[in-house]
Amino acid sequence: MEAAGFYIFYGISWAISLLPLKILYLFSDFLFLLAFYFPGYRRKVVITNLRNAFPEKSERELAAISKKFYRHFCDLVVEILKLIHISNEELAERMHYENPGLLDRLFAEGRDVVMVYSHYCNWEWTNILPAFTGHKCVPVYRALNNKHFDRFMLGIRSRNKATPVAMSAIIREILTNRKNSVKAVYGLIADQTPPRAEIKYRTRFLNQDTPVYLGAEKIALKYDMAVVFMNIRKIRRGYYSYSTEMLFEHTSGLEEYSVTDSHVRRLEEIIREKPEYWLWTHRRWKY
Repeated sequence: MEAAGFYIFYGISWAISLLPLKILYLFSDFLFLLAFYFPGYRRKVVITNLRNAFPEKSERELAAISKKFYRHFCDLVVEILKLIHISNEELAERMHYENPGLLDRLFAEGRDVVMVYSHYCNWEWTNILPAFTGHKCVPVYRALNNKHFDRFMLGIRSRNKATPVAMSAIIREILTNRKNSVKAVYGLIADQTPPRAEIKYRTRFLNQDTPVYLGAEKIALKYDMAVVFMNIRKIRRGYYSYSTEMLFEHTSGLEEYSVTDSHVRRLEEIIREKPEYWLWTHRRWKY
């Protein structure tokens, strides 16, 4: 049944993703009605997360943020599906890379880079990055429970010769690249919730005690990598810009948790500025 459900999903997605985005956004408008009004999708999770993150805001303000979030979320769904067929030329028009010079400089200096990003705006469209930079990009991922959807997402994330690698295999990938004198950007989405048994560190994030993955910090400190933060901004419907912000030129000798605290604080600043673009349906505080 699991396989049958996936292939039905993929067949429908493959067909509708042939449509131009301006048509797909009409589908997004309809999807919004289902997700926000009836039957609704994780409405209780979203409003609870918002209340706890912004206790200073009124119910009216929280409701407005929630509505904006669902409009963006439904756009995000069709934008991810569009990756099945979208060309690099169209993607480059819709994803403006503001400062490629930072990565160029770090690579020219012979540095490896840890790039921290999050479930904010449209993180999946950043798979255009290898085409922009020409550098090796290694998105670090954690496998989905459904092996069929996991394979589907890996296919999307492997565009432009990106090399997705499971977190469990990332050290081997780094050592292989270094042995072959290959410099790379190792991208980690850092706002996921660790399994209970893997929680090693907690910090304040959006007004709440929050467990945080330490993978980005451990990799950076172990190999003295530069650490940059990817800041994605939504310009208008279907158009984004993104830039890389330097957090640490060198990480060897830094105090424990300094890298983690730095990228957590930066993400919090960005979310507070435009909260509707973060993934509030995620059960980030389920523990």
